[in-house]
Amino acid sequence: MISPHTMDDSAPAQVASMISIFAPAAIGEVSAGTDLVTAILTAAEADPHGPLQDGDIVVITSKIISKAEGLIEPASQRAELITSESRRTVARRGETRIVRTHGGLTLAAAGVDTSNVRTESILLLPRDPDASAANLRAQLAAATGLRLGVIISDTAGRPWRTGQTDQAIGVCGVQVLQNYVGAKDAYDNELQVTVMAVADELAAAADLVKGKLRGRPVAVVRGLGFLVSEADSSARELLRDPAKDMFSFGSQEAVLAAALVATEQQNRYEELVALERPEQTSRLLTGTRLGEEAQDLLRAILSVDLTNTKDFELDSPLLETDR
Repeated sequence: MISPHTMDDSAPAQVASMISIFAPAAIGEVSAGTDLVTAILTAAEADPHGPLQDGDIVVITSKIISKAEGLIEPASQRAELITSESRRTVARRGETRIVRTHGGLTLAAAGVDTSNVRTESILLLPRDPDASAANLRAQLAAATGLRLGVIISDTAGRPWRTGQTDQAIGVCGVQVLQNYVGAKDAYDNELQVTVMAVADELAAAADLVKGKLRGRPVAVVRGLGFLVSEADSSARELLRDPAKDMFSFGSQEAVLAAALVATEQQNRYEELVALERPEQTSRLLTGTRLGEEAQDLLRAILSVDLTNTKDFELDSPLLETDR
């Protein structure tokens, strides 16, 4: 739930002038049944910046949660597991799939991961990352008596941007969003849409010290205790309402989805999205009752390669008055 600032608020939510982040060594190899609480506390205590302090936020890479929860499967089943972990395909290019998972995350390969595991194995994402974060936080609090926050992070790509960053997929005890709507800037302009995804920012910042190859899957963020709270919090708050999602399909997949809706074949989307273009178009048309002219038009629309902007130049520049 995001509550906008009232007009009586004199300033946005509290901010920090400085934070520190450290990634303790010696977490060790994690396997099914590993006591993560003991491993984290022991590693943090041995670190020069440790032990944990009140208000710390513990950011844990999802891989060690998955390992501790026994979510390791044979690499030979990768394709089948991506399918079973997916609610639907968002975009597909050959064997590369970006999908919406059953938990609502949009990820390449449904988050099925082949890194930091033996070559014959793959890792699935935690079944319920928020529940995993809540369980870990409760155990850490019980063991230390401290007020702590927990974030489970995973790496993901982003539309329009090259490269990956870490994002929060499980949260407990940490403010997830910081809403500035209704607050005023230094020029007395009222902010209209600014909502900061602070849990994602924390996950990305923590990854700078954890690294990908350092064997340090846990980081501790210090100096943001005002974000730690007993109030309910969940990474699901970061998932955009599907009704407001302008990019719920890839460019080619949006055309296919529209064609299937127009021809009343919505239930064939997953069947057809996996096919190469000529066969995809042929099979789609066999399920219609369109006349030859309508089929030719639909065939022409489906043949346009929207992934290659050189194939089409939209000669409709913005008017000067629209800029």
